[in-house]
Order: sequence, then C-alpha cells, then structure tokens
Amino acid sequence: MHKEHNGNAVNRGYVQSLPKYITLCERNYLRALKVLPEEKVGARRQIKIGSMDFFISIDNVEKYTTDIKITQQHSLSSHLGQFELAVRLYHDAKVAEVYQHNYHQRVKPSYRYPNPSMHHKDEKYQLNAFLGDWLLACVESGRVPLDWDVNNGLV
Repeated sequence: MHKEHNGNAVNRGYVQSLPKYITLCERNYLRALKVLPEEKVGARRQIKIGSMDFFISIDNVEKYTTDIKITQQHSLSSHLGQFELAVRLYHDAKVAEVYQHNYHQRVKPSYRYPNPSMHHKDEKYQLNAFLGDWLLACVESGRVPLDWDVNNGLV
C-alpha cells in the first residue's frame, strides 16, 4: 500500500485487522472445546469427515494454555503428505491460535511479499481461518468412531 508523504511514496506493510482476527480466534476456541479429547497430555481423538481422518492430540497442558496438534490423514494419494496444525488455546483470553503448521517454524503475524518461502502477507490469518472452517466441519459433519470393548476387558 502506498501513501503520499511530503511528495514521496512510502511503502507500508500489510496491516491486519485486529478485531476481525480476535473474533476469528474466539470462535475457534469455542469450536475447539467441542472436539477436544480429555484434557490430559497424550489424549487423542479421531474425527472422520468423508474419506479423511483427523486426529486431535493434546501435546501440553498448563494453567492458562493447552497445546493441541491437529493432523489430517487421507487416502486420496500416497504422494500427498499429511497436514498438521499446532494450535494453542489460551483459556484466560478464550482464544485459539495456530502457531505452527506442517513442522515449519512458528507462524509470523505477517510477511513481506514477495518472500523466499512464498508465504502470503496474511498467512497467519489464513491459517486460522482454515482452522475455523475445519473445526466447523468437525462440529457439523464429523463422526467420532466408537471404540467399544464388547468383552468388557475380559478375554
């Protein structure tokens, strides 16, 4: 974005709408609570949507935060790798935010464009919007496979 300043063009970077972003993260927090497994480290839940399997696992639990990992596995092609999001839930602020994806470094609030890694200027917002869409699909259409022990632990 260019703005005139004393007759010279000044280049300003991408500026994210904070209220819009906070609202997105608040919605993601509420949706995430609906699909979380038991809140203890190592707990895991599988959610099926169509031919895809999603796994939510609890990586870390602290007093004010919970770190979860969301992994997507599919049977579409062996050439497509699995997708992964690392998400932190902030219980005091009641927001959920993607902080890492596909084993990459932490997601920055914004990126200069163009950049060597081809990140979008608003990549952080887009990842959190994707998380929102995914959580909504899980809540509305997801199925949790039941793991019944028909023998009640007896062999």
